[in-house]
Amino acid sequence: MNVVEAVRAGDLQRLAELVAADPGLVHARPDGQRTLLHVLADWPGNRPHGPATAAALVAAGADVNARFVGPHRETPLHWAASNDDVPLLDALLDLGADIDADGSVIADGTPLSDAVAFGQRRTAARLVERGAAVPQAEAAALGLLDRLTAVDDPDLCLWYACHGGSLAAAELLAGRGAAIDHLPEWERLTPLDAAERAGAADVVAWLRSLGAHRASEL
Repeated sequence: MNVVEAVRAGDLQRLAELVAADPGLVHARPDGQRTLLHVLADWPGNRPHGPATAAALVAAGADVNARFVGPHRETPLHWAASNDDVPLLDALLDLGADIDADGSVIADGTPLSDAVAFGQRRTAARLVERGAAVPQAEAAALGLLDRLTAVDDPDLCLWYACHGGSLAAAELLAGRGAAIDHLPEWERLTPLDAAERAGAADVVAWLRSLGAHRASEL
């Protein structure tokens, strides 16, 4: 069993043996891009003994805030957030991970940006609980109405509210004049499309009652 297999299997004894034989392994990038902490946090997440494996790697010298090398600069925390892996997310934060690290595949944002974009509500909620900065769009997606008292971009926030399935936030933003057929820059999906993709039947029904359209209907 090599070190990548040991990390994925949560085989702490084998991992300890391999690192004792070659301490430099904790800094390895097996594919040239990911660290072992990235391997641990990678899809599908929630690997056996994930928090203990993270602790063992960091104790041996792994950088909890190491960046992916490639088309983005995501940290292991970004990946834990993207995979709804709450135990690993908590462990990484306890080990010193930067909760607001930039570099995500979503607009170079934070782990919360990833969690919201990929519909990972458990990790999104935990990041908020643990003090993550919450941009207005993410607040709309999560239905955090108290954070929407003054909104810079109501159209974008309405789109996010529908993406996140938050009817209360969508109603609030529509009441402030947000466009119900807004098309964001990154994909040709209206709020109705986003709500349908999220399976938010109540938001879909509400949008239809207002005369909203799918992108294909515009």
